[in-house]
Amino acid sequence: MRRGETLDERTDGDLKAVVERYFGAVTATEEYKGNDLYVVEEPDNPVFERIVAGALRHSSKKDQLAVHFEERDAAEVIADGHADAAQDAVNAKNDFLLEVTGRDAKSRRDSMKRAVEDDVPDY
Repeated sequence: MRRGETLDERTDGDLKAVVERYFGAVTATEEYKGNDLYVVEEPDNPVFERIVAGALRHSSKKDQLAVHFEERDAAEVIADGHADAAQDAVNAKNDFLLEVTGRDAKSRRDSMKRAVEDDVPDY
């Protein structure tokens, strides 16, 4: 997200609706570090087994997006005849993350590289 931007602004205050639009009906909530995250137990795309997503609210800093995609084994997906759904799953994840964070896959990848580089000690 851009400096000063919040999850509520990016999602018009309805993260649950965004999750449902990309992945299917939210069927439960799950508590994580004092926050209720949305759970999609039966995602629309057969590649996903379960999805957990929501906002981690912090009193002293900006909210963070928490998301966990549980995916079925690739061999199982192919055996069930859903190989074509794999690209749709990748697109759904990337489009969701772009909408919610405002960052595309390349910028997220670059951020992860910088985070790893910052953790490597200089010898």
